[in-house]
Amino acid sequence: MAVAELTLIPIGTKTTSVSKYIAGALDSIGEVDGLTYELNAMGTTIAHKDLKVLYDVIRRMQESVFESGADRVYSIVKIDDRRDKDYTFKDKITSVNEKRKNK
Repeated sequence: MAVAELTLIPIGTKTTSVSKYIAGALDSIGEVDGLTYELNAMGTTIAHKDLKVLYDVIRRMQESVFESGADRVYSIVKIDDRRDKDYTFKDKITSVNEKRKNK
């Protein structure tokens, strides 16, 4: 399973608010079989068994920000591509929380 975190930063917009650009980026994902994603305060976590699918989704999300009127998009992408076991990004969080001493 490949897990990515994508942060899109629209630059060259008329306002400091970026929520409309991020909403558009999420809408651009559409329906992708087997894809899971979750918005968080600093980006979007996306996961799929095929890394090529993640790259395509990331590209579509970035392009949607341009289509919404941004003149420039700064993107930060982190990818964890683990192939020795099947897991979800929520499983990663659960694993860490199970190991915490102060639960």
